[in-house]
Formats: sequence, C-alpha cells, structure tokens
Amino acid sequence: MKIRIAFISLIALFIFIFFYFGLHQYANLDTLKAQQTNITEFNNTDPLTAALIYFTAYIVITGLSLPGAAIMTLAGGAVFGLLKGTLLVSFASTIGATLAFLISRYLFREALQQRFTERLHIINQGIEKDGAFYLFTLRLVPAFPFFIVNIVMGLTPIKTLTFFLVSQLGMLAGTIVYVFAGTQLAQINSLKDIFSAELILSFTLLGLFPLIAKKTIDFIQSRRQLENNGIENKSS
Repeated sequence: MKIRIAFISLIALFIFIFFYFGLHQYANLDTLKAQQTNITEFNNTDPLTAALIYFTAYIVITGLSLPGAAIMTLAGGAVFGLLKGTLLVSFASTIGATLAFLISRYLFREALQQRFTERLHIINQGIEKDGAFYLFTLRLVPAFPFFIVNIVMGLTPIKTLTFFLVSQLGMLAGTIVYVFAGTQLAQINSLKDIFSAELILSFTLLGLFPLIAKKTIDFIQSRRQLENNGIENKSS
C-alpha cells in the first residue's frame, strides 16, 4: 500500500509540475510552428541529444496521459523527417502507451475487477480470446482517443507483451500519416487538416477486417462442429 501511495504521489507531482509551469500551453500548433527553426537548428547541432530529449519527452507525455501527443508527433516529422521521425515516434508512443497501460493496471484494475467481478466476467473472457483484434481495431481508428485506449486496456486481462506488439503495429499507419504531415508543417492550419473523412473510413475498415475475418472463421468452424456432432449422433 505504501509503495502504491508513493507511486501515485510521484505521478501527481509530475502532472502538477507540467501544468503549474504551463508546459501544456506549448502543446499547440502555433507554438510548434514558431519554434520549428530553433528546434531544427538544435537538432542539426547535436542530433543525438535532440533525439534523446524528444524520445524521452514523448514517453513521459504519453505515459502520464498528458496533452500534446499529436503535436509531438507532428514535431517528429518537422524536425527529424519522415524516416527518423517515424522510427522515434513509433517506439516512443508504444513505450509510452505501455507505461500508461501498466499504470492503469497497477492502480485501478484489481479494485475494479473485485468490485465488478460478475459484470466484467464476460468482457474478460472476450478480451482473453479476441483482445488483440479489438486492440488492433482501436489503434487504427482515429476516433478512439489514444490515452483512453491505454487506460481501458490496462483494466482488462490482455497480456502486456500482446498490448505492446499490437499497439506498435496498429499505430504505425496513423504514425506515418501524422509524421508525414509534420514534414509539411507549413501547410497545416489545424489538426483536423490531417485526417479526412475518407482516410478515417479507410483506417476503420482496415482495423475491422481482421476482427471480422476471425469472427467469420470462428462461425464457420462452430457450424462445422455442430454438423459433425449431428452426423455422429445420427450414426450412433
């Protein structure tokens, strides 16, 4: 209990510092555009330090579910370019998401599972069976907020390694889109300019496909099993 309280206090301290010093005010498109030249010059002078600072900051922001992940992703493209930016964002966002996932699991899962055992039983069974497919769909569809997916999945029985790997794969397409948009930063006036309705629909269909395919296969297999059982009963 003491360790948990200390852990919660440390997280609360980080969040307090973030908002007290107004760091959240810098997580916007206008600030990124205004500081792009300075940040790029720093990256040109010391690329390793710039990458480490960016990578660490991204993990902290996403791990603590602080505002600014979208702007950080755009900054990755604007400063580091498409290839390096995608590599940094892909791993930093997945590590940060997994950290948020583990925080949610450590702080809230046990209490909620004990309180709502019966209600969550069916959901837990579904996640254990098809959790990877559900998570993949959630990661591909931009309509589902990044930090909410991390927190909610932490309350489920899905394995940490599965969460990490599926998140890494599922977020890759959206990461590339955002990082590429960052390379064209001057042409972006709003985050809404990045995703069109057609693109969101494409991601949604792409995310739903493996889940639908699995459900179809499971249905066919269950029908065949019922038919085989029927044949065996008739023959007996």
